[in-house]
Amino acid sequence: MTRAPGMPRFTGRAALITGAAKGIGLAISRRLVTEGARVVLFDSDREALAEAQRTLALAGEARAVAGDTAVRADVATAVAEAVTHYGGLNVVIANAGIGAVDPFLEIGEAAWRRMIDVNLTGVFHTTQEGARAIVASGGGAIVVTASTNAFFPERNTAHYSAAKGGVVALVRAAALDLAANGVRVNAVSPGIIRTPLAAPLTEDAAAARAYLRDVPMSRFGESDEIADTVLYLASDEASYITGQNIVVDGGTTLGTTFELPEIGAAPPEPRG
Repeated sequence: MTRAPGMPRFTGRAALITGAAKGIGLAISRRLVTEGARVVLFDSDREALAEAQRTLALAGEARAVAGDTAVRADVATAVAEAVTHYGGLNVVIANAGIGAVDPFLEIGEAAWRRMIDVNLTGVFHTTQEGARAIVASGGGAIVVTASTNAFFPERNTAHYSAAKGGVVALVRAAALDLAANGVRVNAVSPGIIRTPLAAPLTEDAAAARAYLRDVPMSRFGESDEIADTVLYLASDEASYITGQNIVVDGGTTLGTTFELPEIGAAPPEPRG
C-alpha cells in the first residue's frame, strides 16, 4: 500500500493487537490509532479491554474482541472482526503473554502447559490466522513480542524462557515460509519494561536498585519505547527486514559488568 507524503504511516490499514488492553500492548494500540490504523483489540481481561476500546475509539476506529490466544477459535474470531468490519488485515501484533517466577523443581505440569499454551502456541495461532488474512489482503507485516529471556534466561523462569526461545525460532521459520506471500515477520525482545507485569520489580525501590546495577543505561524501559520499535517493524520503513529479533533492553544483555580495581591498589588476597 503506497502512502502519500505527510500521511500517517498506517492510514487506511487494519491491525490486530493481542494483549492490547494493558502495558506494552496498550501503548502499541494507542500509537497505531494515532498513526491512522483501524484496530481490533484482543485481550482476556474484559474490563481492561472495554476501557481501552472506549478510550481509543475517541481517537480513531477501535473494536474489541475478548478471548484467549491459546484458543484458536478466539483468535480466528478476532481476525474475522477485522476482515468483516475493515475489509481486510494488514498488520498483526502478537503481543499477548503471561509471566511467572517458579523454581525449576517446583514447576508443575499445569503451570508449564499454560505458559507454553499462551506464550508460544498463542503466538502460533495469532501468526498463522493473521497471516492467512494478510495474504488475502495483499501482504503486510507481523510483529511478535518475544523477550531477552529467549537467549538470556534468568533464574526461576525455565517455562517462560523456553516459551520465548520457541517464539524467536517460530518467527524466523514463519518469516522464511511467508516471505514469498508478501508477509514480513519480525520479533521485538524487551528487557524489563515498566508494565503491570513487571511492577513487583520496577516499583520496589530496593529490588529495582539492585537490578539496575546490571543495566548499562541505568533505567528500566518504557512501553512507548517498545511501541516505537514495533511500529517501525510493522511499517514500510522496514520493508526489507524480516525474520529478525530486535533487542530493546538498555544494553542489559551485552555482557557481564564488574568493577575494575584502582591502579596501584593491592591485589586481592588469594582464596583457599
